[in-house]
Formats: sequence, structure tokens, C-alpha cells
Amino acid sequence: MIRGWYIGASGMNAQQNRLDTISNNLANVDTTGFKKDIPVSKEFSELLLRRSKADGVYKTPFGSADVAPVIGKIGLGVETNELYTDFDQGSFKSTDTSTDFALSGKGFFVVQTPDGERFTRNGNFHLGKEGILLTKEGYPLMGESGPIHVKDDKFVVNKDGMVYNADDNALVDRVKIVRFDNERYLKKQGSSFWKTNDIAGPYHIAEGNERPQLLQAYTETSNVNVVNEMVQMIEVNRAYEANQKSIETEDDMLGTLWTKTTEVQA
Repeated sequence: MIRGWYIGASGMNAQQNRLDTISNNLANVDTTGFKKDIPVSKEFSELLLRRSKADGVYKTPFGSADVAPVIGKIGLGVETNELYTDFDQGSFKSTDTSTDFALSGKGFFVVQTPDGERFTRNGNFHLGKEGILLTKEGYPLMGESGPIHVKDDKFVVNKDGMVYNADDNALVDRVKIVRFDNERYLKKQGSSFWKTNDIAGPYHIAEGNERPQLLQAYTETSNVNVVNEMVQMIEVNRAYEANQKSIETEDDMLGTLWTKTTEVQA
């Protein structure tokens, strides 16, 4: 019975983690470039139960052996294994603002922060006082030659990320768009930023077929589907209640056992 408590408690913890993830997804449904998280759970290893003591023997071609019949298997609960980020493409939203960009395909913008380079799908930039394209936090968008400087907001960016001044059509720079060998292992850092690690590996500049198209005057919406998230929230609540009920049942059974044992001893 004690084991039943732990199994039910582990299920409640796993469902709580799912609920926290769903809540975070819903809170960021309007965040530009946000990618939803999906919690992945795994069960603990099962135990194979056999009778330790049994009468009789069974015969084999080589003699006989003690009977130890298999009773069955028992699970030991579940735990959250990882939070998997779904990098599916979001839809595009027209903004009619030249400093807004969206990526059609896999890839990331590079932003220079005080903690080093960070990566984002949020293309909602603005023009700083020095003519540098900045994020809302004030971090510069990186081109392949450094921070991108433009004369004014009349610049033009083509689908390959080439930035041109509107007045003289002079090439300013190319937007730095990067890819990773193992993008699914990038870690979220907040403010729509990701950072790399040893598993995701170093980035490389996207070229050829793996380079996404850049759309100017568009932003990418989050890939969160509100209806699906709400349905999953209902499922989580039902599963949480079921685990809670199992713990209450185990507690009632243990209470009954103690009561009967006390009566017998009396």
C-alpha cells in the first residue's frame, strides 16, 4: 500500500509539470516567434514478481527445479523525462514595418547580448539612435560583418537576407541566420532567446537549401494552438484527480487495516 502512495504521488507530480508547461504555452500565445514546449514522461522500470516460496517441483529433461511461478509485473510510477521544444513553423503576420522580419523555415537570428551571442525567432526589431537594428531589450541584430547599421527605416531586405539602402541601393550587410546540428537541444533563456550547449553544438551560417527565406515587414506568430492546449489542460486535470483518488483509496485501505489489526489485538 505504501508503494501505491508513491506511484500516485509520482503521477500527480508528472501531471503538475504538464500543467505548468501548458500554462506557459498559453501565456506566450501572443509572443512573437515563441515555440511551444511539450513535456515527455517516462515510467520507472517495472518489477517482475515471483512467489519466493512454493510447494512442489517441475520436471525438465535434465531433472527437476523448484516451482517459482510468475505473479506478474508491477509499475513503480512515472516521471517527467524532458521538455521538448516543438520548432514547427508559426504563421506570418503582416506589420507593414520595415524593421520587422520573419523566417520561413528553420533557422535563427543572432543577437549580441552582454552574455554572448544568443539566438531568436523573434524578428520584432526597431531602429536605434545610432542606426543599429535592435531587439526590444536593446541588443543588436547581427549581420555577417557585425551589427547592422542602416541610414533610416527605408532600407530593403531581400529573401536571402541582403540589406540595401533605399536611396542608393548600396549593400549594407547580410543578416546572420544560423542553424545547429541538434536544434532540439537548444535551451530557452527567456525573452524569446535560446542558447547553445555541448549537445546542440556550435552554429553554422545557413546556406543553400537549409537557409530559410527572410520576409521583411512580417513577424512569425507563436505555434501554440489554444484549442489543443485547453483540451490537454482538461486531460491533465482528469489524470491528476485520478491519481489523487488512488492515494485516497490507498489511505482508506491502510486505515481499515490498522483498525482491524487493533481490534484483533484487543
